[in-house]
Amino acid sequence: MPSQAEIALLVVSALDRLSIPYMIAGSFAAAGYGLSRSTQDADLVAGMRRGDGYRLGGELGADFYLDAQVAEEAIARKSSFSAIYLPEVFKVDFFVLSPREYDQQAFARRARQPFAKDPDRSAFVESPEDVVISKLKWYRLGGEVSELQWGDVLSVLKLQAGRLDMEYLRRWAAEEEVLDLLERAVQQAS
Repeated sequence: MPSQAEIALLVVSALDRLSIPYMIAGSFAAAGYGLSRSTQDADLVAGMRRGDGYRLGGELGADFYLDAQVAEEAIARKSSFSAIYLPEVFKVDFFVLSPREYDQQAFARRARQPFAKDPDRSAFVESPEDVVISKLKWYRLGGEVSELQWGDVLSVLKLQAGRLDMEYLRRWAAEEEVLDLLERAVQQAS
């Protein structure tokens, strides 16, 4: 059976074949910059247009369950939908890229990187700075109680220390109303 990373790469390959821009986000992205941990799903941000839900459903094939109509509705609303890899019952969440300035900026900063410890396989991944901001936003939305979200933030800050664009981080953390959390995390990580 394929690993979770290999399942994510199946989806990424389908997006590449369809020329749908994307980036791996969430815990998968955080693991690339910090400490790896188990997760229940993979998160992808995708620049999808109408019709892409149907195209993606066809491209993923019979091993995936994807309700194309639900996907199309999510694309129209700029919200989210899921695909499930049936042999492992592993979920891939798609977050449709929003027109918000920060979301567009973060998407523009994504970079293609080796993925799943195989230098011949790569995928577009959210930048470490944007992983931190995203995780802080999820931490706040969850009532600031998720040790997993907070741990991901600290892990990225510790392992990427000296390589992060702190000016960018502070600017967008302030814009996204998580600067207080960022400062607390930076202090705790040092």
